[in-house]
Amino acid sequence: MNQAQPWMTRLASRRRAPLYRILLTALPLLVVVGFSPAVRAEEAPAFTDSLFQASEPLKAVDSVLAVKVGDPMPDFDLPTIDGGRVRRTDFVGKKKLVLSFVPAAWTPVCSGQWPGYNIARELFAAENAELVGVSVDNVPSLHAWVTQMGGLWFPVASDFWPHGALSGRLGILRPEGVAERALFIVDEKGVIRYIDVHDINARPDLGALITALRGVKD
Repeated sequence: MNQAQPWMTRLASRRRAPLYRILLTALPLLVVVGFSPAVRAEEAPAFTDSLFQASEPLKAVDSVLAVKVGDPMPDFDLPTIDGGRVRRTDFVGKKKLVLSFVPAAWTPVCSGQWPGYNIARELFAAENAELVGVSVDNVPSLHAWVTQMGGLWFPVASDFWPHGALSGRLGILRPEGVAERALFIVDEKGVIRYIDVHDINARPDLGALITALRGVKD
Protein backbone atom coordinates (compact mmCIF):
# COMPACT_ATOMS: atom_id res chain seq x y z
CA MET A 1 0.00 0.00 0.00
CA ASN A 2 2.81 2.33 0.88
CA GLN A 3 4.49 1.57 -2.46
CA ALA A 4 1.25 1.96 -4.42
CA GLN A 5 0.44 5.42 -3.09
CA PRO A 6 3.34 7.25 -4.80
CA TRP A 7 2.57 5.41 -8.08
CA MET A 8 -1.11 6.37 -7.84
CA THR A 9 -0.16 9.92 -6.98
CA ARG A 10 2.09 10.13 -10.06
CA LEU A 11 -0.68 8.63 -12.22
CA ALA A 12 -3.23 11.10 -10.89
CA SER A 13 -0.81 13.94 -11.57
CA ARG A 14 -0.35 12.77 -15.16
CA ARG A 15 -4.13 12.63 -15.61
CA ARG A 16 -4.55 16.13 -14.19
CA ALA A 17 -1.73 17.64 -16.24
CA PRO A 18 -3.71 18.07 -19.50
CA LEU A 19 -6.53 19.73 -17.55
CA TYR A 20 -4.07 22.12 -15.94
CA ARG A 21 -2.59 22.94 -19.32
CA ILE A 22 -6.05 23.55 -20.79
CA LEU A 23 -6.97 25.84 -17.91
CA LEU A 24 -3.70 27.72 -18.11
CA THR A 25 -4.19 28.18 -21.85
CA ALA A 26 -7.84 29.16 -21.65
CA LEU A 27 -7.73 31.33 -18.55
CA PRO A 28 -6.25 34.45 -20.18
CA LEU A 29 -8.87 34.26 -22.94
CA LEU A 30 -11.65 33.72 -20.43
CA VAL A 31 -10.47 36.68 -18.44
CA VAL A 32 -10.46 38.88 -21.54
CA VAL A 33 -13.76 37.67 -22.92
CA GLY A 34 -15.62 37.26 -19.70
CA PHE A 35 -14.51 40.33 -17.87
CA SER A 36 -13.78 42.82 -20.65
CA PRO A 37 -15.84 45.96 -19.93
CA ALA A 38 -16.29 46.46 -23.68
CA VAL A 39 -17.86 43.02 -24.11
CA ARG A 40 -20.14 43.61 -21.15
CA ALA A 41 -21.15 47.03 -22.48
CA GLU A 42 -22.17 45.51 -25.79
CA GLU A 43 -24.58 43.26 -23.92
CA ALA A 44 -25.80 45.72 -21.29
CA PRO A 45 -29.52 46.55 -21.75
CA ALA A 46 -29.05 50.28 -21.09
CA PHE A 47 -26.39 50.45 -23.79
CA THR A 48 -28.22 48.36 -26.37
CA ASP A 49 -31.41 50.36 -25.78
CA SER A 50 -29.53 53.56 -26.67
CA LEU A 51 -28.43 52.27 -30.10
CA PHE A 52 -30.07 53.53 -33.27
CA GLN A 53 -31.96 50.83 -35.14
CA ALA A 54 -32.35 51.27 -38.88
CA SER A 55 -35.80 50.43 -40.19
CA GLU A 56 -34.38 48.20 -42.92
CA PRO A 57 -30.99 46.96 -44.17
CA LEU A 58 -28.95 49.49 -46.14
CA LYS A 59 -27.51 48.96 -49.59
CA ALA A 60 -24.49 46.73 -48.96
CA VAL A 61 -21.98 49.03 -50.70
CA ASP A 62 -22.85 52.44 -52.13
CA SER A 63 -19.58 54.00 -53.25
CA VAL A 64 -16.79 53.49 -55.79
CA LEU A 65 -13.27 52.83 -54.57
CA ALA A 66 -10.76 55.50 -55.57
CA VAL A 67 -7.67 53.45 -54.63
CA LYS A 68 -6.50 49.90 -55.21
CA VAL A 69 -4.04 47.45 -53.69
CA GLY A 70 -0.54 48.66 -54.53
CA ASP A 71 -1.40 52.36 -54.31
CA PRO A 72 0.13 54.56 -51.62
CA MET A 73 -2.21 55.35 -48.73
CA PRO A 74 -3.16 59.03 -49.00
CA ASP A 75 -1.78 61.29 -46.30
CA PHE A 76 -4.09 62.02 -43.41
CA ASP A 77 -3.96 63.90 -40.14
CA LEU A 78 -7.03 63.25 -37.99
CA PRO A 79 -8.00 64.20 -34.40
CA THR A 80 -8.48 61.37 -31.93
CA ILE A 81 -10.89 61.08 -29.03
CA ASP A 82 -8.06 61.33 -26.46
CA GLY A 83 -7.10 64.81 -27.68
CA GLY A 84 -4.22 63.65 -29.88
CA ARG A 85 -3.86 63.20 -33.61
CA VAL A 86 -3.07 60.26 -35.83
CA ARG A 87 -1.15 60.62 -39.10
CA ARG A 88 -0.09 58.30 -41.87
CA THR A 89 3.49 59.40 -41.34
CA ASP A 90 3.36 58.10 -37.74
CA PHE A 91 3.62 54.56 -39.10
CA VAL A 92 5.71 54.72 -42.29
CA GLY A 93 9.00 52.90 -41.78
CA LYS A 94 7.86 51.61 -38.38
CA LYS A 95 4.68 49.54 -38.37
CA LYS A 96 1.93 48.14 -40.53
CA LEU A 97 -1.29 50.09 -40.22
CA VAL A 98 -4.82 48.70 -40.16
CA LEU A 99 -7.54 51.29 -40.72
CA SER A 100 -11.00 50.18 -39.67
CA PHE A 101 -13.71 52.49 -40.98
CA VAL A 102 -17.19 52.14 -39.50
CA PRO A 103 -20.29 54.02 -40.68
CA ALA A 104 -21.64 55.52 -37.47
CA ALA A 105 -21.41 55.56 -33.69
CA TRP A 106 -24.36 54.33 -31.65
CA THR A 107 -25.37 51.67 -34.16
CA PRO A 108 -25.59 47.92 -33.45
CA VAL A 109 -23.08 46.42 -35.90
CA CYS A 110 -20.43 49.07 -35.25
CA SER A 111 -20.93 48.63 -31.50
CA GLY A 112 -20.10 44.95 -31.88
CA GLN A 113 -17.24 45.26 -34.35
CA TRP A 114 -14.78 47.51 -32.53
CA PRO A 115 -15.14 45.96 -29.04
CA GLY A 116 -14.54 42.62 -30.74
CA TYR A 117 -10.99 43.77 -31.49
CA ASN A 118 -10.33 44.05 -27.74
CA ILE A 119 -9.58 40.32 -27.60
CA ALA A 120 -7.15 40.52 -30.54
CA ARG A 121 -4.64 43.12 -29.44
CA GLU A 122 -1.83 40.58 -29.19
CA LEU A 123 -2.58 39.32 -32.70
CA PHE A 124 -2.02 42.79 -34.15
CA ALA A 125 1.09 43.27 -32.04
CA ALA A 126 2.51 39.94 -33.25
CA GLU A 127 2.35 41.26 -36.81
CA ASN A 128 3.93 44.61 -35.87
CA ALA A 129 0.67 46.30 -36.78
CA GLU A 130 -1.25 49.19 -35.27
CA LEU A 131 -5.02 49.35 -35.51
CA VAL A 132 -6.78 52.69 -35.89
CA GLY A 133 -10.55 53.10 -35.90
CA VAL A 134 -12.06 55.85 -38.07
CA SER A 135 -15.57 57.25 -38.35
CA VAL A 136 -17.04 60.44 -39.81
CA ASP A 137 -18.72 61.16 -36.45
CA ASN A 138 -17.37 64.15 -34.56
CA VAL A 139 -14.97 63.74 -31.62
CA PRO A 140 -17.48 64.33 -28.77
CA SER A 141 -19.92 61.76 -30.15
CA LEU A 142 -17.16 59.20 -30.67
CA HIS A 143 -15.79 59.85 -27.18
CA ALA A 144 -19.18 59.30 -25.55
CA TRP A 145 -19.84 56.15 -27.57
CA VAL A 146 -16.44 54.57 -26.91
CA THR A 147 -16.71 55.40 -23.20
CA GLN A 148 -20.09 53.68 -23.00
CA MET A 149 -18.60 50.62 -24.69
CA GLY A 150 -16.06 50.40 -21.89
CA GLY A 151 -13.09 51.77 -23.85
CA LEU A 152 -10.91 50.46 -26.66
CA TRP A 153 -7.18 49.78 -26.70
CA PHE A 154 -6.61 51.35 -30.14
CA PRO A 155 -6.86 55.00 -31.23
CA VAL A 156 -10.20 56.20 -32.54
CA ALA A 157 -10.02 59.04 -35.04
CA SER A 158 -12.65 61.40 -36.42
CA ASP A 159 -12.96 62.08 -40.17
CA PHE A 160 -15.69 64.58 -39.40
CA TRP A 161 -14.19 67.80 -40.78
CA PRO A 162 -13.68 68.55 -43.58
CA HIS A 163 -16.50 66.07 -43.57
CA GLY A 164 -15.37 62.63 -44.69
CA ALA A 165 -12.26 64.02 -46.38
CA LEU A 166 -10.18 60.84 -46.00
CA SER A 167 -13.16 58.59 -46.71
CA GLY A 168 -13.83 60.56 -49.87
CA ARG A 169 -10.23 60.30 -51.08
CA LEU A 170 -10.38 56.55 -50.61
CA GLY A 171 -13.75 56.35 -52.39
CA ILE A 172 -15.68 54.92 -49.44
CA LEU A 173 -17.92 57.90 -48.62
CA ARG A 174 -21.56 56.98 -49.21
CA PRO A 175 -24.12 59.47 -50.59
CA GLU A 176 -25.74 59.85 -47.16
CA GLY A 177 -22.43 61.13 -45.76
CA VAL A 178 -21.18 58.10 -43.79
CA ALA A 179 -18.18 55.90 -44.53
CA GLU A 180 -18.49 52.35 -45.73
CA ARG A 181 -17.62 49.57 -43.33
CA ALA A 182 -14.10 49.10 -44.71
CA LEU A 183 -10.71 47.72 -43.76
CA PHE A 184 -7.35 48.77 -45.20
CA ILE A 185 -3.98 47.20 -44.44
CA VAL A 186 -1.02 49.47 -45.17
CA ASP A 187 2.52 48.10 -45.05
CA GLU A 188 5.55 49.75 -43.44
CA LYS A 189 6.30 51.55 -46.71
CA GLY A 190 2.90 53.23 -46.72
CA VAL A 191 1.50 51.05 -49.53
CA ILE A 192 -2.05 49.67 -49.43
CA ARG A 193 -1.82 45.85 -49.34
CA TYR A 194 -5.40 44.82 -48.57
CA ILE A 195 -8.87 46.34 -48.98
CA ASP A 196 -12.18 44.99 -47.75
CA VAL A 197 -15.17 47.22 -48.44
CA HIS A 198 -17.61 45.15 -46.51
CA ASP A 199 -21.38 44.83 -46.52
CA ILE A 200 -22.36 47.76 -44.30
CA ASN A 201 -24.96 45.60 -42.55
CA ALA A 202 -22.50 42.90 -41.40
CA ARG A 203 -19.47 42.70 -39.14
CA PRO A 204 -16.25 41.68 -40.96
CA ASP A 205 -14.69 38.41 -39.88
CA LEU A 206 -11.71 39.01 -37.61
CA GLY A 207 -10.04 35.78 -38.74
CA ALA A 208 -9.97 36.91 -42.36
CA LEU A 209 -8.39 40.21 -41.35
CA ILE A 210 -5.66 38.56 -39.30
CA THR A 211 -4.95 36.07 -42.10
CA ALA A 212 -4.57 38.96 -44.55
CA LEU A 213 -2.34 40.80 -42.11
CA ARG A 214 -0.08 37.77 -41.74
CA GLY A 215 0.20 37.60 -45.52
CA VAL A 216 1.71 41.08 -45.76
CA LYS A 217 5.45 40.58 -46.07
CA ASP A 218 8.23 42.91 -47.11
